[in-house]
Amino acid sequence: CVSHGYQGFERTILMLITSTPSIEGRKILHYRGLVTGETIIGANIFRDILASITDVIGGRSKAYEDALMTARENAIEEMKSRASLMQANAIVGVDLDYEVFGEGGMMMVSVSGTAVLLEGGTGVPMI
Repeated sequence: CVSHGYQGFERTILMLITSTPSIEGRKILHYRGLVTGETIIGANIFRDILASITDVIGGRSKAYEDALMTARENAIEEMKSRASLMQANAIVGVDLDYEVFGEGGMMMVSVSGTAVLLEGGTGVPMI
């Protein structure tokens, strides 16, 4: 798939990510701002998926699921990279959306949330 937008997410960033507005047991010291990540899957991926229709078992296509998983992971890594540039160590209130557009069957995976600075340093939970 083709990634759209920020390209600086090659390294893995340890960061706590949650769809909830807060993280139990962790104090938010500073709200850094809105962060997003987007990935667009081109029409050719859908043709490739349809070509591998023999992969469909029980109404599910592993090729299609793998493509969506990769697109979702890329969008999340892009969002994490942007949050890291804002010196955040966590992202709260995360929302994930899938949108199909265009006659060619393009799909965009977008993710957004609020970058925050948690007390305790890294985004890895304190135990």
